[in-house]
Amino acid sequence: MATSGSMGVAALFLRRAVAARASRALVAFATSRRLLRTSPPSRAFAKELFLGKIEKKEVFPFPEVSQDELNEINQFVGPVEKFFTEEVDSERIDREGKIPKETLEKLKSLGLFGLQVPEEYGGLGLSNTMYARLGEIVGLDASIAVTLAAHQAIGLKGIILAGTKEQKAKYLPKLASGEHIAAFCLTEPSSGSDAASIKSRATLSEDKKHYILNGSKVWITNGGLANVFTVFAKTEVVDSDSSVKDKITAFIVERAFGGVTNGKPEDKLGIRGSNTCEVHFENTKVPIENVLGEVGGGFKVAMNILNSGRFSMGSTVAGMLKKLIEMTAAYACTRKQFNKNLSEFGLIQEKFALMAQKAYVMESMAYLTAGMLDQPGFPDCSIEAAMVKVFSSEGAWQCVSEALQILGGSGYVKDYPYERFLRDSRILLIFEGTNEILRMYIALTGLQHAGRVLTARIKELKRGNMTTIIETVGQRLRDSLGRTVDLGLTGKLGAVHPSVAVSGHTWHTPHVGALLMDIPFQRAVTRVLGRMAQPGSRAPGPQSPSQVGWALWGRCRSVVFPLAYLGQCQQARGERVLLWPHCGDTATPLWQDHHGGADDPEAGSQHPHQPVRHDGRAVEGQPLDPSGDPKSRPRGSAGQHLLCRSLLPESLHPVPAGQAFSRKSR
Repeated sequence: MATSGSMGVAALFLRRAVAARASRALVAFATSRRLLRTSPPSRAFAKELFLGKIEKKEVFPFPEVSQDELNEINQFVGPVEKFFTEEVDSERIDREGKIPKETLEKLKSLGLFGLQVPEEYGGLGLSNTMYARLGEIVGLDASIAVTLAAHQAIGLKGIILAGTKEQKAKYLPKLASGEHIAAFCLTEPSSGSDAASIKSRATLSEDKKHYILNGSKVWITNGGLANVFTVFAKTEVVDSDSSVKDKITAFIVERAFGGVTNGKPEDKLGIRGSNTCEVHFENTKVPIENVLGEVGGGFKVAMNILNSGRFSMGSTVAGMLKKLIEMTAAYACTRKQFNKNLSEFGLIQEKFALMAQKAYVMESMAYLTAGMLDQPGFPDCSIEAAMVKVFSSEGAWQCVSEALQILGGSGYVKDYPYERFLRDSRILLIFEGTNEILRMYIALTGLQHAGRVLTARIKELKRGNMTTIIETVGQRLRDSLGRTVDLGLTGKLGAVHPSVAVSGHTWHTPHVGALLMDIPFQRAVTRVLGRMAQPGSRAPGPQSPSQVGWALWGRCRSVVFPLAYLGQCQQARGERVLLWPHCGDTATPLWQDHHGGADDPEAGSQHPHQPVRHDGRAVEGQPLDPSGDPKSRPRGSAGQHLLCRSLLPESLHPVPAGQAFSRKSR
């Protein structure tokens, strides 16, 4: 909550106080905060989609923070944004392959190493929504973003999620201040996506006070900087049936334990400033109290850590793309070709539209998922987080490619910063779970959830549970009666944001039935119908406007119904019917005789799907009449004609727009 003391905190940030002084300010800032969410526990939104359910309360209205909370986070955002835009030298970081020491120290003084560490342990304890907001700014430099994410999104996250009070009190304060840096050690030379196949092993010592850890880990971000490692290794576990099995256990390992070494930093394509290297553990003695979670429960700990941190990629990538769009737009508005700015060409505008669309969706997905995670009750948003990661990483790669296409040669040389975006974004499709693995995870996890629910329902039906039977029968009855699915988009249930509630109500208003009440509209239709029935026309039917019997038809969802009648409907053979699509609905089905034409000599000469011109000839130039007489006949258009014996829709065939029509043969 914004208070008088919070302005003093902002001033401290702006003056770039020394680390110790800033730490006191951050504590004051954090203690002024309150819980963001007090609503009922959240339900899994994405998992329910596999059951055909939409939990509206999870997504409608879109999660928002209060104005006080917004003011509070803006006090913190300002100094961070100023630092990244004015002081971070991304070109130097990329060129030298490391983050300068002075930059790391300023990141620590700004509290960026303890954003989600609980306040009681010296961190800011930011909500996921606030964390995502800061991620947009941090994303301006990919190397720094990866370094911070490896530290707190996965490096120390295991201690927050599964650590004991003693472990949290011992490690989190120094990790929050940045005095210690954390790393996450799971991947090995022989195991990447197949995390269960790791070879590292931890053996319990004879005195049962330590585990002796041996093994090697690869591609470890912060591996050469870290003081604290979350390490996963195989241990012997006595199972419930008294058998001994190898299971994965998680450990908190300090570099000071001894036997911990690392290789040289990898020379990477992108995110070159982040420290990525191999880490080796040789006879490292790990106290038994440093087991993270349960012995043998390490795989679950690893998955919980990874699943909880993926959502932030959406906001981080969105921040990066916004900067790239800004830079590319400045180029397109000044670069001239063919005496026009690039920004004036439709193909270039299309690329900008795509980039803006992707950035908007990434940001929206990230904040929606963050809002769900901020709900009480530890909601399961693992599928949502995976969706955000897959969409954001692939969208970033696509958008960067489009931007470089606009920039041309300037986007391909290192004299400009554009090519760095391409190199930095490629890793997004690989780390924190490859997109291929995450696609399988989304599908399998959702199907397993649906399977468990449906299995339980079937068991209840077999047992004769009347409540379940009544609910099932009632659901089928409602579906069979054509009940529409209300997503709350109309605002009738108060499910949408007030700013769009009005449009939700008025969207259905301008329908054809209302237009029929407009006298000018009626007169216009009469004139059109009159011209189509002028004397001399070879088309069958009445030959004067006064004799025309017209029926106006519209379509609403799956039901075709008469909206109004103009004149007297004779329902006689040869009568014309004007099909007027509902509100310009191009999906309105029209009908055609599969034999082509009406039941007269011309019927057999026209191909079933052969379009005709205004003079009645086929497009290929063949006359519709075998005799060669190009008889005039109605032309397919937005208001299509129908030659029929009856006005019953079920007697008609569907046909694409622009083709000839007739009654279905009987």
